[in-house]
Formats: sequence, C-alpha cells, structure tokens
Amino acid sequence: MRRLAVYCGSNSGAEPKFAEAAVALGREMAARDIGLVYGGGKLGLMGVIADAVLEAKGEVHGVIPEALVDLEVAHRGLTELHIVPSMHERKAKMTDLCDGFVAMPGGVGTLDELFEAWSWNALGYHAKPFLLLNVAGFWDSMISFIDQVVESGFISPARRGHLLVATDINDAITQLETAENGAEKGMVW
Repeated sequence: MRRLAVYCGSNSGAEPKFAEAAVALGREMAARDIGLVYGGGKLGLMGVIADAVLEAKGEVHGVIPEALVDLEVAHRGLTELHIVPSMHERKAKMTDLCDGFVAMPGGVGTLDELFEAWSWNALGYHAKPFLLLNVAGFWDSMISFIDQVVESGFISPARRGHLLVATDINDAITQLETAENGAEKGMVW
C-alpha cells in the first residue's frame, strides 16, 4: 500500500474524536510510509489529516477543483497539489493516485466519494479496497441501512463484504493491506 485516499469532512464536525482520529490516522500512515491522497483543502478534517501527515514527514497529494482554489481553500503546503477542472476529474485523479480508500466522518462530499469508489469497484473500473473508519460510531446508522439494502435484495452479501469497517486505525490499515477486493464480473449488486 503506497497511498491511501482519505475522504473526510471539510469541517471538523461536532465531536473532538473526529479530529483526533484524523491526526492519529495521518501519523500512522506516515509511520508506515503510506502517502495521503485527499481533496486538497486546508479546512476541517481535510486540513487536519494533511497537516498530521506532513508534520510526521509523510507525503501528501491533494487534488482540488479550480473553483475551490478560487475560494482560497486549497492547502498550499503539500508535497503535490493537483488542480483539476471539476469534481468528476478530482475523484478520477484521486482514484488513479491511490491504492485504497478510507472514509472518515464527513458530509455529502464524503458520501459521494465513498459510493463512487464502491460503484466503480463493482463495475470493474478498479479493484482497490475501501473502508469506513467508524470513529465514535459515526457510520453505525449507515452500516445498518446498507445491511437493510442487502436484506432487501439490492446488494449481494458478497458485494456488502467489500465494504470494510474498522474502529481502530491499525486494524483499518491492516484490513486495507490484506483485502481481496477485486471487482467480480457477473456479481449481483
């Protein structure tokens, strides 16, 4: 695992444990020589994890749309900052740069990125693992909902098994490093 894309909030959220987890994940990634690929912002959990990796002497690759650069939210102290025309190109570039995905607490952008990574995997566009870092139970309700979708017959149990979940950072990275999460032709959603 050379690089992980981390999806997370552009604000820090209401729970201090979210920022604490971002710092811990960033430090652990740097300690394991795993680079960060993220949305390129300096605000919220995005800025927290980028700064944590940089402070621990790790590499950080940001990918940000031009419109957000114009709003002056880009982090200018990164190893590399890719400026792209659109959100679609942002997600495609992040996918190209990473070996796996982690979704930390976040809002609609985080959800969009997570589900796109999952659907691209299902369609065979990539075979990279993806994981929910379930900080302070943040993802509990969504995990229950996804299990309901499985019970309703819209996601196969095998496809559900591709969505990894961890509450511990070391366990999260280990799961991602050992996952067999390839796209499977003919698999039921």
